[in-house]
Amino acid sequence: MVQKTTKADSAAIFDANRAHGRIALSVIERDGRTHRQQVDEAGSYRIRFPNTDGLEAEAVILNTAGGVAGGDDFSISIAAESGARLSVTTAAAEKIYRVMTTPARMSVTLSAAPGAVLRWLPQETILFDKARLHRTIDVEFSERASLLMAEAVIFGRTAMNESVHSGELVDRWRIRRNGRLAFAETLRLTGRIDTLLARPAAGNGAVALATVVVASGDDSLVEKVRAMLDGCGSEAAISAWNGIAIVRLCAGDAALLRRDLVSVLNAVSGGLPRLWTS
Repeated sequence: MVQKTTKADSAAIFDANRAHGRIALSVIERDGRTHRQQVDEAGSYRIRFPNTDGLEAEAVILNTAGGVAGGDDFSISIAAESGARLSVTTAAAEKIYRVMTTPARMSVTLSAAPGAVLRWLPQETILFDKARLHRTIDVEFSERASLLMAEAVIFGRTAMNESVHSGELVDRWRIRRNGRLAFAETLRLTGRIDTLLARPAAGNGAVALATVVVASGDDSLVEKVRAMLDGCGSEAAISAWNGIAIVRLCAGDAALLRRDLVSVLNAVSGGLPRLWTS
């Protein structure tokens, strides 16, 4: 006798095959160099350290699941203690695949103590058609710390003639300095994403978006970056308030956005992780 698979059975099988990943990393300064204090890995997430000789430690995140699908759940916690210098990137762009029901979830928590330098520079997040992603990014940093963050989202691989017609992206950012909220925004794109991004007041036809956060960022940094933005092919702008500078880029092509993003990051940081340029 052959038993029929019920919807409940299918749901249980689906849940059992979801990917989960967790990374918790903290670094400390000792004798003028940055050393790992805590390294925890779980599920399909791994973290590697290709550069351990310099004053700044470099960490690379890998997702052995090969991408992110519906129902997957990933979390990253990064802490740079007083005086430590840490740059974090990913081995490749993260791909978010189509889902039918439950969205994928990702949470990122960053902290930088007084005198620390923390650079959060993952490579692009690529959303495929009908992908659904809910992401939260929470940051706590000291007024005497240095923070650089960059996040780029690509809606379909334009080089392969792919596009995103529908899906969902909920991206919630909260940045606190000395415990006080300094920056907050939530981007929500749901339903016909292509139609939303085509609107002049939204993306004006963009399929690639990026945000860069620099702290501290002042008027002199704004003038420096604004001058180089004139040569960008992306639609780009920078502003600063309360010691934080924000750069926005929108482009109709992923390769164009990456080129301009690299130029911005070189201008504000003085160098990128090797994986960005290799």
